[in-house]
Amino acid sequence: MKNLIALLLCLAFTFQAKAQENFGKKINEKSAIAASQLPDRMGAKETMNAKVTGTVESVCQAKGCWMKVKLDNGETMRVTFKDYGFFVPKDITGKTVVVEGVAEKKTTPVAELRHYAEDAGKSKEEIAKITDPKNELAFVADGVIVK
Repeated sequence: MKNLIALLLCLAFTFQAKAQENFGKKINEKSAIAASQLPDRMGAKETMNAKVTGTVESVCQAKGCWMKVKLDNGETMRVTFKDYGFFVPKDITGKTVVVEGVAEKKTTPVAELRHYAEDAGKSKEEIAKITDPKNELAFVADGVIVK
C-alpha cells in the first residue's frame, strides 16, 4: 500500500511538472493580474514592475526571443526577455503564460517593427507596409511560466 501511494505521488508530481514550464528567473503565479488590467493599472506611469497573466497570441518563429500576449482591446503586448537571457518555445501560441518584470509604454521604431515582422514570418510585402512607428505597451520579463 505504501508503494502504491508513493507511486501515485510521483506520478502527480511528474504531471504537475509537465503542466507548466519556467523560463528565466523562477517565478510563481501569486498576485498576477490579467494582461487586460495592466493598461489601467499603469495609468499615467511610463514604467511599472508587474506580474501579468495572459494568452499568447504569437511567438518569434526565429528563436522564441519574443512573444505577444493578448490584451482586451484587440491589441497585443510584446514581451521580450531581460538581457536576451532566455527564450520560450516557438509552439506556445494559445497557451496561458505568467510573466514577471517591467511593463513600459514605448514608441517602437519602424526598423524594429519590421524586424519583428520578419521574425514572425511576414511576407516582404507586409513588411514594406510598415511605415510608421507604433505607440504600444511592452514588457521586459525576468521570468516566464508557460502553463
